[in-house]
Amino acid sequence: MDPSSNEQPARIDRYHRQSRVAVIGQAGQLRLSKARVLLIGCGALGTVIAEQMVRGGVGWLRIADRDLVELTNLQRQVLFDEHDASESIPKAIAAEHRLREINSTIQIDPRVLDVNSINIEMLCGLTDQQSPVDLILDGTDNAAIRYLINDVSVKHGIPWVYGACIGIEGRVSAIIPGTGPCLRCLFETPPPAGSLATCDTAGVLAPVAAMVASMQVIFALKFLVGESTIDHFPLWSFDLWAGRSRPVSILDGRRSDCPCCGKRQFEFLESDQIDMLARLCGRQSVQVLPSQKVTLDLKEIAQRLGSVGKVEQKPYFLRCQLSDPPGIGLTVFPDGRVLVHGTEDAARAKSICARFIGI
Repeated sequence: MDPSSNEQPARIDRYHRQSRVAVIGQAGQLRLSKARVLLIGCGALGTVIAEQMVRGGVGWLRIADRDLVELTNLQRQVLFDEHDASESIPKAIAAEHRLREINSTIQIDPRVLDVNSINIEMLCGLTDQQSPVDLILDGTDNAAIRYLINDVSVKHGIPWVYGACIGIEGRVSAIIPGTGPCLRCLFETPPPAGSLATCDTAGVLAPVAAMVASMQVIFALKFLVGESTIDHFPLWSFDLWAGRSRPVSILDGRRSDCPCCGKRQFEFLESDQIDMLARLCGRQSVQVLPSQKVTLDLKEIAQRLGSVGKVEQKPYFLRCQLSDPPGIGLTVFPDGRVLVHGTEDAARAKSICARFIGI
């Protein structure tokens, strides 16, 4: 341009390259800017999903995750760094900080909690004054939570995108209520506890998680810009080490006798039995949940635990390394969750919580 000219170069929008893709376009980009998305889980899958959705211009993103950043996460969880791990920052909070640096125009709502049948409808915007979410994205590593997501999806007509990865393999599918099969049409019951490989036993490669998460984002974008028929969303399976991928049509997968979408029995959502104990993948720890809704005063808890161990209080939780029993540590959250470190024995973890926290 002639430097003497008074004309200014046209402003290039940050989404210029994306909106020029024919399947998105300006209309699709506008739809994305108005979309409300819930991401459950912010680990290997969730961090990639969150970053791509925020860079792509989704208008509002709620991130729900119960966990804290650890050093072993950094191999595959792309939003976190060594500082986050050394400070044990909650994943949802660390993700929010990084995502706001990437795109300050996006509304991000981090929730540090354990997703369960009591709070999932609230997280979907179904029990407060906010609008319900348009889509749920599965970033979990927990089969039981996926059946809970499926229940709330079918009951309220909210689509969700399923993803899973372990070792060198991954799988992705989308559930569009009323259009195609739900998760229980394809896999009627959750696998028995302990029957599946975990990241502890089989590990996971970062490129596999990134591939699965990226395909989940593709499915999310397709839905949010207006492609909502089930033939656009096959069940994809991957073996990245062998370089194989396989789409399977689920057009005929819907079952009239499905307990969930056929008979509309939402047993995972309507159950008042929450899994109070959960061994955490990748750590010698057990999570213990309170039997009823509580709010703990962390300052008061810290004072009480000060006589039995070394206490470190953080903005979102407190930690105590107990003097007796030796080798046992506690991480206590305001919502009453307690991580008991140094054991995989659920009964022992529950006993320790009752003894020192009173839940």
